[in-house]
Amino acid sequence: MDELKQAYETMGLPELAAKEEVEKRYTTLMRQSRSRAQLQKDNAGDADESFATITKAYRLILEYEDRKLTDAFNEQEYGKYKKMAGQAQKMDHFWRYYKFHTLGAIAAVALIIYGVISFMNYREEQERLANLPPVDLNVSFMGNYMLKDDAPKKEPIETALLTAFPEWKRFVSTLTFVPKDQQSQFAYMQKAVLVLATEHPDVYIMDESIFDWIGVQGMLMKLDDDVNGVFKPHMTDSLSKKLKTDEDTQEHIYGIDLSKSALVNQLPLYKENMIIGIRVDSKNPDKAKAFINKYLATIK
Repeated sequence: MDELKQAYETMGLPELAAKEEVEKRYTTLMRQSRSRAQLQKDNAGDADESFATITKAYRLILEYEDRKLTDAFNEQEYGKYKKMAGQAQKMDHFWRYYKFHTLGAIAAVALIIYGVISFMNYREEQERLANLPPVDLNVSFMGNYMLKDDAPKKEPIETALLTAFPEWKRFVSTLTFVPKDQQSQFAYMQKAVLVLATEHPDVYIMDESIFDWIGVQGMLMKLDDDVNGVFKPHMTDSLSKKLKTDEDTQEHIYGIDLSKSALVNQLPLYKENMIIGIRVDSKNPDKAKAFINKYLATIK
């Protein structure tokens, strides 16, 4: 405190003068020093030394004022922590200066953990799939179909299909809802386009509008020979669904109407009609035809 008292005396101010007075006094002394230096060029060194002493005193007073403001702020912010005030202050300073570094590190760790968990889940899923029996038939339901409210929670469609085909080991199915109302179809059709581009089922089970949409794209197998061959014992003309594709102007049979099959009623789906078609690049075309034949046999 003696050094601070001396600083105020050096500047010609009363002890603990207001900061505004200190600023004003320093400006005045600086001007006086410059004026004296101009008038007494021969003794400029003495003038510089005198002003250096004043500047040192001025800086000492400013440091004291800044420290006083800092102490008051710390008391307001951290005084409530009492004995832990110092620790709280350090933690607060650390958070202020390293907040973004800390958040970045946390985000990086979270991403690493997420990546490890995702990889482990992927490995587990791959191991699970590897232990499953081969797929007998991959079936894609597309159209105005929805699961019934009382459908089982786990693999409801696959379970119903296996019930009808107990000799088979495994079905895979997807359900893509596309409403019948054309005004509501746009968003759902975008998903349907994605499904067509990325998934490769053995058979599509469709409503009328989806059959027309998929059929003209040439994605379905011609069934003319099968209708007159393997399906013939159970076929009627009304069950054949014919159309022309974009590349073939001649009409062919690309679908079979299974809507009246008793097995269709076992599926846990809300539906109006079901037309089945075999994808041209089906991996299991023989089983796809056996599937159709069994459904046809239950039509009265």
